[in-house]
Amino acid sequence: MITGGIDYKKELETASKGMIMIHDHMLLIKLLVRMIVRKVELRHAGMILFDPKRDAYVLAVSRGQDGEKVPENFVRFNCDHPLIRIFHEKEYKYLIDTRNALVVDDLNRLIWRESVIEGVNGTRELLHQVSEHMPMLNSVACVPAFYRRKLLAVLLLGEKKDGTKFEQDELDFFAALASDVAMAIRNARLFEDLKREAERSRNLFIQTALALGSAIEAKDQYTHGHTERVTKYSLAIARQMVSSGSVNVPAKFFENLYIAGLLHDIGKIGIPEGILMKKDALSHDEFEIMKTHSTRGAEILLPIRDFEGCIDGVKHHHEHFDGTGYPDGLKGDDIPFIAAIIAVADALDAITTDRPYRGGMSKEHAIQELVRLSGVWFHPKPVQAAVELYEKGMI
Repeated sequence: MITGGIDYKKELETASKGMIMIHDHMLLIKLLVRMIVRKVELRHAGMILFDPKRDAYVLAVSRGQDGEKVPENFVRFNCDHPLIRIFHEKEYKYLIDTRNALVVDDLNRLIWRESVIEGVNGTRELLHQVSEHMPMLNSVACVPAFYRRKLLAVLLLGEKKDGTKFEQDELDFFAALASDVAMAIRNARLFEDLKREAERSRNLFIQTALALGSAIEAKDQYTHGHTERVTKYSLAIARQMVSSGSVNVPAKFFENLYIAGLLHDIGKIGIPEGILMKKDALSHDEFEIMKTHSTRGAEILLPIRDFEGCIDGVKHHHEHFDGTGYPDGLKGDDIPFIAAIIAVADALDAITTDRPYRGGMSKEHAIQELVRLSGVWFHPKPVQAAVELYEKGMI
């Protein structure tokens, strides 16, 4: 389906793939309308969108040449508006079935047909009203977007710059695009609702973190319980430092530390199982791949606003105090303190638990290793706190 040099099938596939990645419904329709104006070379295009909060339809997006655009968000349509009724009410469905759209050039024919069939009636009057409103919106064609028979949006198409009329295959493309748009808008709104619910409920946030933590352990059977133990050690070390007066942190720090501990290895979801579960020492190339889990983890969490305070702990828990760690080779106090704590807790658990390539060692040995590498790999303060906890029998 190629018209005027445009491969509409290819454009539809590209647009559909792009919609899946966008979780902001307003951004989605803005990009879509801009694409239509540019690709099809229209003087104007817009989108009337149902707004659940207002229980009305609003002209949400308008793009095109100067003088062609219509003020956005100021034009409001209730369900009795002719442009909404003609798509929304089932009795008028037959008017658009043939073309998959309502086209200005067809209106006179439709009005004449209605007058012949039924005489002067409500349908004819409705068509007259639509024919008056479409030019006011700089639109020569309107394409409805439905989700489960609910009208979610109306795509407004202005004149082409070259003055040619819309061919049927173009209208079919816009109808298919509108169908995908309706689904994408619905999905985007669901995603937005979930985000709002997550912001209102810290409980849901914590449960999400726990679920992600479980996903890590499902991927790597040899670290079962690792995330919970690292989280427990991290919190104990932080509390000990506060108790001893060596640090002073805000209350929010402990929540961030808790989540970062649970998710510090989330990036391992993207590491091949052959590397995760290898019983022998990793090769240089395999280790380089393994090292990417810290940045992968940060990338996974970055789009989710609630995880902002945790990302440093996920990304930098393999930095070394002397600057020889990864991913950024941070040194000393440049290493985020949340990451420095997790690094000690992670090492403590790694040394004392069985791994594919060796058995677990005693906590006494682990503490000796932490002390030996204090100021080299590990920040001295969390190491000292771990020592104090061990001496009290608390770890």
